[in-house]
Amino acid sequence: MRIVADKDVCVGAGMCALTAHDLFEQSEEDGTVVLVVERPADDRLHLVRRVVDSCPSGAITLADD
Repeated sequence: MRIVADKDVCVGAGMCALTAHDLFEQSEEDGTVVLVVERPADDRLHLVRRVVDSCPSGAITLADD
C-alpha cells in the first residue's frame, strides 16, 4: 500500500502529523501535509487508516500498488 497526500486539497488541519508524526509533517510555509513515508510498514497501516478517516479535507488516501 502507498499513501497519497494531495497538497491541493489539504486545509492544513494537521490531524495527520498529530496522529502519525513519523509518517507526516506539516509544511512550514502553508501548513499543508508533507509526506515523510510513502510506503509504510504493514504494522503501521492501521494508523494510516485512522489518519485517512480523520483527515477533514480528504487529502490523504491509500492506494494499492
